[in-house]
Amino acid sequence: MESEISLSIVIPCFNEEKNISSLYIELKDTLNQLNYSYEIIFSDDGSKDGTFEKIKELNNKDKSVKGISLSRNFGHQIALMAGIKAAKGKIVITMDGDLQHPPAIIPELLKKQSEGFDIVNTRRIDNADIGFIKKTTSKTFYKFVNYMADIHIEPASADFRLMTRKAVDAFIEIPERDRFTRGLISWMGFNQTIIDYQAAKRFAGKSKYTFRKMLHFASDGITSFSSKPLRFSFYFGLLTFFLGLLYSVYSIFNHFSGNTVSGWTSLMVTVLIIGGIQLLSIGIIGEYIARIFNESKSRPLYFIKDATKD
Repeated sequence: MESEISLSIVIPCFNEEKNISSLYIELKDTLNQLNYSYEIIFSDDGSKDGTFEKIKELNNKDKSVKGISLSRNFGHQIALMAGIKAAKGKIVITMDGDLQHPPAIIPELLKKQSEGFDIVNTRRIDNADIGFIKKTTSKTFYKFVNYMADIHIEPASADFRLMTRKAVDAFIEIPERDRFTRGLISWMGFNQTIIDYQAAKRFAGKSKYTFRKMLHFASDGITSFSSKPLRFSFYFGLLTFFLGLLYSVYSIFNHFSGNTVSGWTSLMVTVLIIGGIQLLSIGIIGEYIARIFNESKSRPLYFIKDATKD
């Protein structure tokens, strides 16, 4: 009978061939110092390089390493979910595969869990060489999301966290397809805390979070947990309607006073403002309709193409 696993380390990865071995070595150094039976699960999100081959090599020499390969690139949040579903441990720790989430922090996460916390989140402390623009945009991003959404997301938080089996089972029960994990974790409740960690430089490769993905990330965070954009759309429309009424009264008054002057500029400004607000409102409504559409299809979150052998 297979011994019960106490700790699962879940690592979603995409094109991390050059990082896998170094991460494995650091993880083993840390885990071997702990009194836990463990497994290391790599969730390969349809990588185009040799990421999964590296995972299978590690599995051949160390059966505590396990891996699943998704049939295509479903996105970081889905790969994370796939890894969590595959985890068997009483405690699950999720972290990225680029070595920016230091394995040396794992004992601190476990210490907080032993104090009675079901979820231990982490908050990144950037290195001094992080640029002013990146720091500013990051702060602005979290302020905006927290203002718009009906939950609080800690600035500089990461998907490097610990969850007890109770929290993991609750997380898996959430059926959403457009998943915003940081928001879902905050929304779930349970007894949570947070610790800081120093972000290391990426060991190899490039960051997968492009500006486009960050915008999509923000959109998921807002539309998943708030209807404020819809309300703002209504308020903009209401304000435009009243301004239009006032302008109509002004125009009629000038017409009967004989002061009307044909003005192309005023006409164009009015049309562009109203048209812009209408398009913005339609776009916001479209985002919510798209989410409803995605949920209504009820497709599986992912498919597993390959997996390592136990």
